[in-house]
Amino acid sequence: MDHTNHWYGHAHILAEYCGLDPAAPPPVRGVIQHGWNFAHGLGYGHVNDHSFTKLVWTDRNRRRGQVISWRDFYVIGAPFLYLMRLREQQIPEAEREGTIFYPFHGTAEYESVIGQHDRLIEQVQAVEQGPVTACLYYVEYDDPEIRGLYEDSGFRVITHGRRGQQWQGTDRFFLFRQLDELRKHRRVVSNRLTTALFYGVAAGCEPGIYGDPMEIQAKAGFDGTMLLEALWPEMFGEQVDLAAARATAAEELGADYVMSPDELRYILGWDEPWLESSN
Repeated sequence: MDHTNHWYGHAHILAEYCGLDPAAPPPVRGVIQHGWNFAHGLGYGHVNDHSFTKLVWTDRNRRRGQVISWRDFYVIGAPFLYLMRLREQQIPEAEREGTIFYPFHGTAEYESVIGQHDRLIEQVQAVEQGPVTACLYYVEYDDPEIRGLYEDSGFRVITHGRRGQQWQGTDRFFLFRQLDELRKHRRVVSNRLTTALFYGVAAGCEPGIYGDPMEIQAKAGFDGTMLLEALWPEMFGEQVDLAAARATAAEELGADYVMSPDELRYILGWDEPWLESSN
């Protein structure tokens, strides 16, 4: 199984949804899209090998992948939506408080971000009402200088966990923590259109995107901001139209493509009789 299927506990969540042991998910027949992007949903590591089955979140991802001659797609929706079905209990809207803030982050230890965190903190303090939780990706959380800026601001500073690499160090409860935190907050904001923003909207938060968008140092010169604002203008601003944002989040996460357990077991190659149920 491709090791990226374990990132953020995706394979573990899908195994639980299918009635299998979430602590030891079977090998997946294909590669699961692990995060949102504006192209075909798959990461750089899969660009040069397109012989695998691609388990993407939306039909848009399938269509864009086929434009570059990729084939063998299944559209299954985001694993986060399956987690939401597994954890349906909601915190009443009246109990939500404050804002959870996701600053743009690098994707690994070797990809650092260029930007002024102190200026971004000032913007968030000026706009948001009530307590602010700054959720840093583990790359920035492990950097005492960056983490210190957010701690000194008075924000509550957390991280959801580590994604792991080559089946080592995976925190399979990453998305569980993220869902729990999102359900506690009234708003979710970032300086970029990111996976976390769509998760937050799906979990019932009011979104906002503003501030210095920053950029990854290795990709300096193309931050994609103008493209993203042109394609998804309804997601940008300190305050946005909530109904429009919810419709976009549902589309980008593939809400219409979430499968039943039996369907998903078949697609993932988990319908073999030797796979014992965990129930």
